[in-house]
Amino acid sequence: MSAAAIAFGVQAAASAAGSASVQPTAASETGTPGSALTPTTAAPVETLTPAPSTTPSSTPTGAASSLPPPTSATPTPSPTASPTPTKKKSAPVATPTATAAGRTGTPAAVEETHISLTTGALAVAALLLAAAALWVAHRVDGRPARGLRAPPLTPAVVGDTPTTVAFLVELGGAMIDSGYTVTQIQVTLRRVLEANGVPDGQVIVMPTALFVSVPGATTVETAVAAAGLHGLRLDQVDAVSRTVVAAETGAISASDGLDALRRARALEPPFGPASRTLGYAVLSTGLALILQGTAADLLVAAALGAGVGALLVMTRDSGTAARAVLPFLCAFLVAVSVFVLGHLHADISVLPALVAPLVTFLPGALLTTGVIELSTGQMISGAGRIATGLLQLVMLALGIAAAAKLVGIAARSLEPPGSAPLGDLGPWVGVALFGAGVLVHHCARRESLGWMILVLYVAYGAQIIGGLFLGSILSAFFGALVMSPVASFVALRPTGPPVQVSFLPAFWLLVPGALGLVGVTQLLGANRADSLDVLVSTGTTMIGISFGVLIGLAVGTAFVGKLGRTEPVSA
Repeated sequence: MSAAAIAFGVQAAASAAGSASVQPTAASETGTPGSALTPTTAAPVETLTPAPSTTPSSTPTGAASSLPPPTSATPTPSPTASPTPTKKKSAPVATPTATAAGRTGTPAAVEETHISLTTGALAVAALLLAAAALWVAHRVDGRPARGLRAPPLTPAVVGDTPTTVAFLVELGGAMIDSGYTVTQIQVTLRRVLEANGVPDGQVIVMPTALFVSVPGATTVETAVAAAGLHGLRLDQVDAVSRTVVAAETGAISASDGLDALRRARALEPPFGPASRTLGYAVLSTGLALILQGTAADLLVAAALGAGVGALLVMTRDSGTAARAVLPFLCAFLVAVSVFVLGHLHADISVLPALVAPLVTFLPGALLTTGVIELSTGQMISGAGRIATGLLQLVMLALGIAAAAKLVGIAARSLEPPGSAPLGDLGPWVGVALFGAGVLVHHCARRESLGWMILVLYVAYGAQIIGGLFLGSILSAFFGALVMSPVASFVALRPTGPPVQVSFLPAFWLLVPGALGLVGVTQLLGANRADSLDVLVSTGTTMIGISFGVLIGLAVGTAFVGKLGRTEPVSA
């Protein structure tokens, strides 16, 4: 989400260079005769000013040299063609002026960014502290975590074909519900097939369906199952990820894996409804701090976050129709509250108070996952995820636009007023609050809190450094690039969460969902020109995050391969 605050900086370098390069052209068009004949003569631009005061009767030859083609030797008796007869040698001013303009280069990203040097220093300190913590953890516990490096699978562990097919279907469906990409699921299921002695099985994975076909001794066992209808909590994702690791390494049979997956789905949430509602209020407050909200914004975000969190807890097990209308309903109620309070209270800014309570509905992670799948050749699933994410953005924007029409106020500025209560320290406190709120509301294991916050700080700090030196568009790319190997390393620790558990909160922090919501809302309103710029920036940022994750996962795969692989980190 920090991309929402960083990407509002103005890229002024290109426009400055463009304006500087226009002046030489204007000077050359109004230049004096002979400008094409003496390119080495440098004259100041002031020599063009006495042109109106010259007499046209004394310049029959000067007019002849004013034409650039070879036929310029022919005199032209037109009285308007002899502007400066006495300044003939000082005419070629275009070339020196263009050379001077060429020396005006585009400033570096560090000169055009709106990130303060204090924030940059804090980002460097955060990355150094995180690196020190990871080094100490590796020195204290230098062995591969959890003892999941199992010996090769023996024929006694290989189960019968129907059980293997049922296990593959259940495992693939659980991975889809956990947020794995289609490519990750296909790679994992192929490894499980090889571990169970059926390397010639076939698997087709889609975001909402799964097809598994395994040849038996006399028949072919085929199973089809629906998937992706019920998302899992982080504690359930944790259990599924551990089962994935055990199945890939051959440490668990198909029948035992089926039992483990069923137990994972039946887990009771470690936090009650009241705690989960409070957790959502905390993560909304943390995100408002990251977005540089004022003290009033923090109070509004906390109150509205508690309301949205309560709705999410109550409707978690409801039908598909209720979940489909929930984004529009929450966006409408939150926007009405923010617009009314903004009308009554001058210190309320729209962006932090509006986006923070709606963070769960922002489909940034969905859109970025779709881009990753498109880039890895999964065209159907990638296009489907992107279409779903865009539809969810439109539903959120419709709720906000309807609220603006109902309240009867015009669109307010989306820029925060800049009076954050904690100054430059506010976003860093917000990252910790965001991580704690995510853990409670989404029910991650308590032992994962420190590791999750560490990965969040690495992602946010790397994004700040990327914004300083690479610009706002590539800042999220750098954050994802650095965060991915760290998440893979954290998964090696005995108390560390699996990659998928630490990945998801970092995704929610990096994704440009807030920017996309701003762009679609403006597109529905009066600021259509600004909305197109925001939407283009959103798409570019998504692609940057996707490629950062892909490169980071490749680095993480090589890194984990040296320390003992415990996660299917390949994309």
